[in-house]
Amino acid sequence: MIGHNLGGRYEILTQIGGGGMALVYKAHDTVLNRNVAIKVLRQQFVHDEEFIRRFRREAQSAAALSHPNVVSIYDVGQEDDTHYIVMEYVEGSNLNEVIIERAPLQADEAVRIAVQIADALDHAHQNHIIHRDIKPHNILLGKNGRVKVTDFGIARAVTSSTITQTGSVIGSVHYFSPEHAKGINAGEKSDLYSLGIVLYQMVTAKLPFLGESPISVALKHLQETFEEPRTLNPHIPQSVENVILKAMRKNPSERYHSAHEMQLDLDGCLRADRRNEPKITFAPNHDLDETRVMPAIRSEHRIESTAQRRETATSQGSDSQPRSTEAQKAAKGWKRPLTVVGITVLILAFIISGFIWLLGRLDVAEVEVPYVVGKQLNEARQMIEEAGLKVEEPIIRETHPDIPIDEVIDQTKTNMRVKQGSLIKLTVSDGPKQEVLPDYVGKQIQMAIDELKALGVTDNQIKTEAVFSEKDQNTILQQTPGAGENFDPTKENFVFMISKGRETVPMPNLIGETLEEAKELIKASELVLEDKDILYSPSYLHEKGRVLEQSPFAAKEPTTKGTKITITVSSGPPDDTKKHQFNVMISPAEAGKTSTVKIMYSDATGEEMEWGTRQITETQTYTVTVLVAPDTEASITVIRDDQFIDRKAITYDEIAQGTNATNLTIPGAEPPPSVEPEQTEVTVTDEETEQTEEQQEQ
Repeated sequence: MIGHNLGGRYEILTQIGGGGMALVYKAHDTVLNRNVAIKVLRQQFVHDEEFIRRFRREAQSAAALSHPNVVSIYDVGQEDDTHYIVMEYVEGSNLNEVIIERAPLQADEAVRIAVQIADALDHAHQNHIIHRDIKPHNILLGKNGRVKVTDFGIARAVTSSTITQTGSVIGSVHYFSPEHAKGINAGEKSDLYSLGIVLYQMVTAKLPFLGESPISVALKHLQETFEEPRTLNPHIPQSVENVILKAMRKNPSERYHSAHEMQLDLDGCLRADRRNEPKITFAPNHDLDETRVMPAIRSEHRIESTAQRRETATSQGSDSQPRSTEAQKAAKGWKRPLTVVGITVLILAFIISGFIWLLGRLDVAEVEVPYVVGKQLNEARQMIEEAGLKVEEPIIRETHPDIPIDEVIDQTKTNMRVKQGSLIKLTVSDGPKQEVLPDYVGKQIQMAIDELKALGVTDNQIKTEAVFSEKDQNTILQQTPGAGENFDPTKENFVFMISKGRETVPMPNLIGETLEEAKELIKASELVLEDKDILYSPSYLHEKGRVLEQSPFAAKEPTTKGTKITITVSSGPPDDTKKHQFNVMISPAEAGKTSTVKIMYSDATGEEMEWGTRQITETQTYTVTVLVAPDTEASITVIRDDQFIDRKAITYDEIAQGTNATNLTIPGAEPPPSVEPEQTEVTVTDEETEQTEEQQEQ
């Protein structure tokens, strides 16, 4: 399945879980650009109609629920023999993994998780759906702390038949309720029993019942008691243990009446005034599976009639003398009115006693109805019950922009006295209208801002954090709160992490660099150069292998990392270019003295370019190579001691005719003619001779 495109839109990425009935994969929805979880029915069951019905029932059950603590169902479909359900992907882990890694959990963390599970169950039960397989494996913990209940694979409506199959019971035996283990209809309280076991396992790191086989574990649920949580973990508050003990009663009537009641108890069990409350106790009762001998029920009338018949037969048997006909008629005459009178008196007695009993029942004490409007629901319920009255269920809930959640808005029977035990109807605030946050990941930030503003969200409630990423600029990468969560548009703050595109770097200057040097500069800047993007072009100005051009960015321009770069590299001069050599033989201006020689040249590479400057003291020969393009000429100019000496040119056509080299000779200046010295007779004295010799010696 990995890599398969299911239904033409779901790209299967990896397997993330599985059970006995189905495998679960992480996939990407290519249409909505979001990750999803897809549950696929195992191949061995694709021809089993019962499994297919159960698989579809899971989608129907979960799709009927819309709650922050229930995994949302997006789609259901079939492709050939593949049956699948597309659901919300929760980034995080399941509760079983957390228990294995960290249990026993702190009481506050365990209670926080249990409260959200109870809230999800309350929503399901209100929609007449029982989960029937609550266990840590089916509880997902998102990275944002949100708890999600999943896997409604064996859930059924409350009115459905038993969940037993031939010789088996569906579900996880370690979390069975006693009635579930017996295979009878498991109601809402069965889910509460399972939740009690999950809470037990979170705070103790152990299961209450273990056995060598599923049957032995099921029997323990029915017959045995479990080790109390505080025995295993003394750090558990007594109030938390009380919740577990009540939820795990074998008799369903002794458990919580509803998931909502259990949720309320969990909400308050960690209050300071409750942590050390007395241990909960229950009235002694017989085990659910204990065999009871019921007394036979006999009709008193039947016993009386039988006794009368026996008495009559006895008296007839003892009287041997038959009565006369007249005596019998006389007896019947006075017995019949007496019987009628007796029966009438008896009936009147019953009527009178019933009337007296009814008056006694009707004569109930009256009590004052407490005024609870403005009170929190828990406080209001307590006040009503303390007055001897009852809160009528279900409570009416209404959204209200100005009244906090769970505050009583209205009540019936105010400012009056009523009979003890009367019902009081409460209307409670659900707080401001809650909206469900869509999944904006992968969408543009402006679209999210526009939609939120349409719901009443202000600019001050929206913050963005821009980071570099592979996604297009302004694409939403993460959102807080998460998708599917409820929020109050007037109070909730939103944080969106958005993409500012890929990171940029200054474009390096590649012009004039060798191909290898250019490749190193591109790699160091985290840019991309592919072989197909290396172009070659002839050039007079750049030698072969040097970069002539770069695109699409000039040097120092901001460039996104990962961008593809194109360069043009010199392949050398064009093929029709001619090379020519000027051989310059030059002497210093005066023999034996130093002269400065500068040679300039003009050819296809440019005009009046300096070949070089040299210092010479004797005749030297220099070779200057030039490039000549068709229909042009090349030339050299020689300057000696800052004076123009000579210029020599050669045309393309002359070179084409076979002239390979041109010689240029520049001699030095002619020496002045020699002059014979005049013969002069000089008389030198001895003193002058001695002075001259001394000077020479010095």
